[in-house]
Amino acid sequence: MSQPDMIALGKIAGVFGVKGWVKVFSHTEQRDGILGYNPWLLRVAGEWKPFKVIAGQVQGKGLVAQLDGIATREQAEALVGCAIAIPREQLQPLREGEYYWTDLKGMDVVTTGGVGFGKVDSLFETGSNDVMVVRGERERLVPWIMGDVIKSVSLEERRILVEWDPDF
Repeated sequence: MSQPDMIALGKIAGVFGVKGWVKVFSHTEQRDGILGYNPWLLRVAGEWKPFKVIAGQVQGKGLVAQLDGIATREQAEALVGCAIAIPREQLQPLREGEYYWTDLKGMDVVTTGGVGFGKVDSLFETGSNDVMVVRGERERLVPWIMGDVIKSVSLEERRILVEWDPDF
């Protein structure tokens, strides 16, 4: 599968115990949402390889998982740092006005006055609302508030229209 067909959900962050369990860093909105996808595709030595998730659970402030065929700590250590992804077609359908962050990255951000801010570099949560990091001639942090700040999103045109002061 090509990279555009893959959606990154997280990565293997470490090992847990001696029976091959791995620590998981999740990018999913609900931290344990990553456990609902099966199999995972891990980027091992530059290639995507499928791994069936046998078990997974919240462990403290993180997640741990057991993968089929990984039974020792040494096998788990070989996976540390590997990206976890799924094919795009496994994603849950979204309601109107909802977007996957991965689809917003790289989109042009333009004000209602026609000022180009640059492209969406990343997004992050603040607790009250999400924030877009937009990189152009400088970095801007634009709150993701539909209706007030975010006026429209066109996935086809790869453009986000915002009502935001260019000097801010």
